[in-house]
Amino acid sequence: MGAKALFFFALLCFSAASAFAENEEDPGLVMNFYKDSCPQAEDIIKEQVKLLYKRHKNTAFSWLRNIFHDCAVQSCDASLLLDSTRRSLSEKETDRSFGLRNFRYIETIKEAVERECPGVVSCADILVLSAREGIVSLGGPYIPLKTGRRDGRRSRADLLEEYLPDHNETISAVLDRFAAMGIDTPGVVALLGAHSVGRTHCVKLVHRLYPEVDPALNPDHVPHMLHKCPDQIPDPKAVQYVRNDRGTPMVLDNNYYRNILDNKGLLIVDHQLAYDKRTRPYVKKMAKSQDYFFKEFSRAITLLSENNPLTGTKGEIRKQCNLANKLH
Repeated sequence: MGAKALFFFALLCFSAASAFAENEEDPGLVMNFYKDSCPQAEDIIKEQVKLLYKRHKNTAFSWLRNIFHDCAVQSCDASLLLDSTRRSLSEKETDRSFGLRNFRYIETIKEAVERECPGVVSCADILVLSAREGIVSLGGPYIPLKTGRRDGRRSRADLLEEYLPDHNETISAVLDRFAAMGIDTPGVVALLGAHSVGRTHCVKLVHRLYPEVDPALNPDHVPHMLHKCPDQIPDPKAVQYVRNDRGTPMVLDNNYYRNILDNKGLLIVDHQLAYDKRTRPYVKKMAKSQDYFFKEFSRAITLLSENNPLTGTKGEIRKQCNLANKLH
């Protein structure tokens, strides 16, 4: 072999070895990432979510909202959970996080995991797995999800407007934002099925009631909404809200799709979803088949949970989910 050929062969071997070493170091997200380092991790999280759900039913809605609010903003890295510091505002404290709560119970889950395996399991994985277990608590499908995420060190509060789809945007804007994460139209329709549980604060829907009622709303549904939201300018701190689905408010099911086809969607995006020609066929299909809804919902949650995570040596494993680790 000539010197030149030898050189290229050596270069090729070096590149392959480097790539192999890199992959050895960073397998990315994998099923059962903690099977050797903390084999009980997923069971502990499951048990904690169940215990919390027994005591506070609304925790399950929180876990479901968390995965959306964290993973949709650039990376699934638990940046949502960080408290404000002198230098940066917490994502939790922005207008776009209005109504998010129960963060202290994420710490409860983290503490239980830390007692078993200190410094091993990331808050980003706890956030994702608690969402999965929350979905099960609400009667939704069990979704096998990969783990191995690491935690970011900074809040992304300045990026929320750029990344997070908003309920008052056009359906085109919502579809575009999700498409950027690799989630297609049926996936978006399924994710919005999360509006089948929980409640919407009057702050988010009074513009459909005052000064006059949005004619797109089902007239049979309007008196209930006006009764629940009697003030044109509601106090954001007051407990004034409308349940997203009056029929099965605590169950993640396809009732949402039947409601929006009957003009009972509370938010503008719900109404658009039912009537836009790109989304309506999927709404009708999900209204007919819960199995189809669950299949697309599981696929979309999986894609959302794998949005640009930190893995390998990137990021860190936080000791406390609300604080980045102190750098020595």
